[in-house]
Amino acid sequence: MIGSALVVLVPEAEASVKPFRDRYDPSAAAGMPAHITLLHPFKPPDEVDEVLLDNLRHCFTRFAPIQFSLSSIRRFPVEVLYLAPEPDEPFRQLTLAIWERYPETPPYGGKWSNIVPHLSVAWLKDQEQLDGIANDFVEVSREQLPIRATASEVALMDNRSGCWQVRAMFSLGSEQ
Repeated sequence: MIGSALVVLVPEAEASVKPFRDRYDPSAAAGMPAHITLLHPFKPPDEVDEVLLDNLRHCFTRFAPIQFSLSSIRRFPVEVLYLAPEPDEPFRQLTLAIWERYPETPPYGGKWSNIVPHLSVAWLKDQEQLDGIANDFVEVSREQLPIRATASEVALMDNRSGCWQVRAMFSLGSEQ
């Protein structure tokens, strides 16, 4: 399905999570780097125009860059192993600000009511296999966590080419 997403790219986490994401996260196979999703699905790529880009740019200038760490390994009840950002509230506030401007694009397509900022490590329906992957990730990441990072930009990604690619970048706290 062709679409777009607003995400915070987390290159600081790439070395730790890439081996797992490449094997167990379909978005990684489609070119999506390590990230914290703010809003997905967003708009169809052909609906993204200069007015929308300017509106997003102005939306993000209200927010300061976010210094955060990834140290907690968690799981959703079904299918997803992830790293939780601390603090997570600034990411939630970014999501709410976008959704307020674009109410027709609810977080996660309206599938879940809670906004839980996270960096996905693995997506699997097989709980036993996910247990094994979680144990492997805990062991491998023991020396690598916490990962400290700064979110200073939001990326608009789209997959109209068949792979996720950056369409635009928006600075937090700046008109640039």
